Amino acid sequence: MVNKCAVFATTLCAAALSSTPHLQAQQSEVKNIVLVHGAWADGSGWKGVYNILVKDGFNVNIVQEPETSFQDDVTAVKRILALQDGPSILVAHSYGGSVATEAGTDPSVAGLVYIAAHMPDAGENEGDDGKRFPSDLGRSGALKKTADGFTYLDPAQFHEYFAADLSVEQAAFMARSQVLNFATNFSATITTAAWRTKPSWMLVAGSDRTINPDLERWYAKRAHSHMVEVAGASHCVYVSHPKEVADVIESAARAVSK
Repeated sequence: MVNKCAVFATTLCAAALSSTPHLQAQQSEVKNIVLVHGAWADGSGWKGVYNILVKDGFNVNIVQEPETSFQDDVTAVKRILALQDGPSILVAHSYGGSVATEAGTDPSVAGLVYIAAHMPDAGENEGDDGKRFPSDLGRSGALKKTADGFTYLDPAQFHEYFAADLSVEQAAFMARSQVLNFATNFSATITTAAWRTKPSWMLVAGSDRTINPDLERWYAKRAHSHMVEVAGASHCVYVSHPKEVADVIESAARAVSK
């Protein structure tokens, strides 16, 4: 005589097993995105990218680094990473790329996305790396320093060198609200480069005058990063081209979810 309870239990187990791969796939999806701004900016510039990612179902958090010291900024990133439930894609712009390279060794980081960003190796700093391919900004005299050692961009030249593809009005607001970056942050040496052991993506801003696009390409080639270029984009590509930036981030999230 067939034991109906045993048959039912066997059927239930089989159904559960057949659904397990799907459940595992869902659980392995990376839905956390942590965005890191660069020097002379704050997190508000990510608003367009944030809107797209949230609409597409991602959990997005924006780090507001103080820019008072490199270690303060690394700590600020790790603080936000620790608040996420599960793995994250760490995304960084400009100087934020150096910060993310150091902070991205955190076990919760599944991949790194560099948006017109620095990408130093262990033992390097972005100031020295920038000398490989000097930028227009570096030769301009637009970079200023306060009496207590904080750097800023001359508001009169901010549009030209940092945000040429934004409106004059938007660039002026960013210039007047810029976060001053402590000068020694640019010479902070990376101890361990996260991109050495984790997948990375680089979006090159084709008309970047703050970081030479050739340096961005060189970084990407060295790291074997997936590279995308936005022709004609300024250093503020994350503000001026949010769709292209969001596309790269979502591609990274899909890739590490497989």
